[in-house]
Amino acid sequence: MPLQIGITGGIGSGKSLVCKIFRVLGVPTYDADSRAKDLMTTDGILVSAIKKEFGELSYDQHGALNRQYLADRVFNRKEELAKLNSLVHPRVGIDYTRWSEAQKFPYVLKEAALLFESSAYKSLDKIIVVSAPNEIRMARVLGRDKHRTAEQIASIMRNQMPEDDKLARADFVITNDETHPVIPQVLDLHRRFLMLAS
Repeated sequence: MPLQIGITGGIGSGKSLVCKIFRVLGVPTYDADSRAKDLMTTDGILVSAIKKEFGELSYDQHGALNRQYLADRVFNRKEELAKLNSLVHPRVGIDYTRWSEAQKFPYVLKEAALLFESSAYKSLDKIIVVSAPNEIRMARVLGRDKHRTAEQIASIMRNQMPEDDKLARADFVITNDETHPVIPQVLDLHRRFLMLAS
């Protein structure tokens, strides 16, 4: 079993960029958020559970997820969002374990926005938090997600675990504030993980 490394960070922190650098180094990377979206249409157990909890309208007649319907059901409604997450996260956990066991590299990365909130961190060996100041994160997301307003992004930030709490739980921090070069930080961690895994 490879060494299990988690990577997380708030919206706009740049965790996807950091994962790209690790991938260039040959590190297998599991994107939990993308896999969750896939599993919500391909995992029969999860599809049934979502229909039972949120209704048949959660999917269209072709079996595609009705994202707008679900988003309207859970946006800014913490209890409903928690219900959805309680269905999705365990299935992602099973999918990740299968994927991880099939990898041959000394270590793997699991990228997830809700690594701490979903308790997924408990099954991992080390956690990296990618950190950036709020104003930089806001500017990045506004530049990237043209469909989102500053108010929506601020709401997402407020609903995510506070940065200080994430940093307190981190084993390693990558600072992505546009003054600290990211590549040397990744290369340093890459060397450390190869040593840990050997």
